[in-house]
Amino acid sequence: MTYDLTPLWLSLKLATVTTIVLILVGIPLAYSLAFSRGRTKPFWEALVSMPLVLPPTVLGFYILVLLSPGHAFGAFLERVLDVRVVFSFTGLVIGSVIFSLPFMVNPVKAGFQNFPHALIEAAYTLGKSRRQTLVSVIIPNTKASLLTGIVMSFAHTMGEFGVVLMIGGGIPHQTRVASIAIYNEVEAMNYSAANFYSVILVVFSLAALVLFHVLYRRHGEVV
Repeated sequence: MTYDLTPLWLSLKLATVTTIVLILVGIPLAYSLAFSRGRTKPFWEALVSMPLVLPPTVLGFYILVLLSPGHAFGAFLERVLDVRVVFSFTGLVIGSVIFSLPFMVNPVKAGFQNFPHALIEAAYTLGKSRRQTLVSVIIPNTKASLLTGIVMSFAHTMGEFGVVLMIGGGIPHQTRVASIAIYNEVEAMNYSAANFYSVILVVFSLAALVLFHVLYRRHGEVV
């Protein structure tokens, strides 16, 4: 039997793009939360961690409402920028970034907080700016935390269901990722195809976690 590999390719593409965006967004956000002492810090930390406790369908629903053409923001994106987000791959990326944000930010923030502050002060004394200190001093010595965020974000995105279903709708060859394909095949009682997609995701997830533990032992925190 021949199976459609497009859902697996879309899941891999979504996880890759989402992880890259999370690296670019998550590291500065984690740095800000790690070293901020403002009164609103607990609120922002709670907001970042909300996807951990919020049902995916709830988060997906509000993202869908916000980005739909019927909402002012969604209408602005479509009329002014000619960008339609809902039921598109772009929408999946936006939803996945929001949903996987704590999986990147929280471990990286923990690594930053555990980094010796004396070394940061020494870098400042040597004339390095905050950005230079982050890039050349903190990040190289918190590789394990960054690796944790990357692997967890990637693996979590590969298995997303609720958010991507609400935003993408499961359009074949566009937004029908592997998790949605499994659901569709089970609904159609096509258990052979559902098992095919499921086995690949299980093997992929296990391989990713094994690789993570190997690299984590090799690149543990150096402080």
